[in-house]
Amino acid sequence: MIVRLLIWNLFDSKTTFDELRDSLPELEPPSGWIWNEATERFGAVLHGEQLPEAAGWATDLIGADADVYEEFDLLD
Repeated sequence: MIVRLLIWNLFDSKTTFDELRDSLPELEPPSGWIWNEATERFGAVLHGEQLPEAAGWATDLIGADADVYEEFDLLD
């Protein structure tokens, strides 16, 4: 299984944390959204072989590709 970590810096973004919270699509567990308002960063931890459509939604809403995109193989 692949685990992806995507992080966007929202400092220069066209969207806010409140806008993100109000319109976050559901992710299939164990994937989930993460954020840190103090550092103005938002992201997702995504589990699965395919990148979910929600990642594209976040990119569109924020107006930029993720600043961090890391892919890992999950050890069993």
